Amino acid sequence: MNKYNEEQNIFEKAKAIYLNRAMHIAATEERLRALLVKASLKWKELSQNPTFAQVRYQLEVFIRMIRAHVNKQYAGLSNRSLGLLVLGLFYFALPTDFVPDFIPFVGYVDDITVLLAIFKSLQSDIERFLEWEKERQV
Repeated sequence: MNKYNEEQNIFEKAKAIYLNRAMHIAATEERLRALLVKASLKWKELSQNPTFAQVRYQLEVFIRMIRAHVNKQYAGLSNRSLGLLVLGLFYFALPTDFVPDFIPFVGYVDDITVLLAIFKSLQSDIERFLEWEKERQV
């Protein structure tokens, strides 16, 4: 099995197992805010970890997108997109996913894979959001 297929397999497994939970979280502002807190705290812990250097940008964009949605500043997210963003942050914040995070290096590979797969699948939504952010700064 090649690397792309392995990554896609991990992403599909994560969706199959955790997407319903992610949609449950996405359904209420309170749960979304709690997820943002958990993901932000974990990101503070790991932001200097070189393993996460490759997904720093993606993770920060996910957090900003969900925060803008929760704060009712950005209305451009479909339920599907919001669900996948939540899935990414939920999976990242979950310490005992497919490969538990306490296993050095390997414990984060699945987290990174899921984050990158979601980023790729939401590329057009992310581009619109970044354009929206840029327009707000002018």
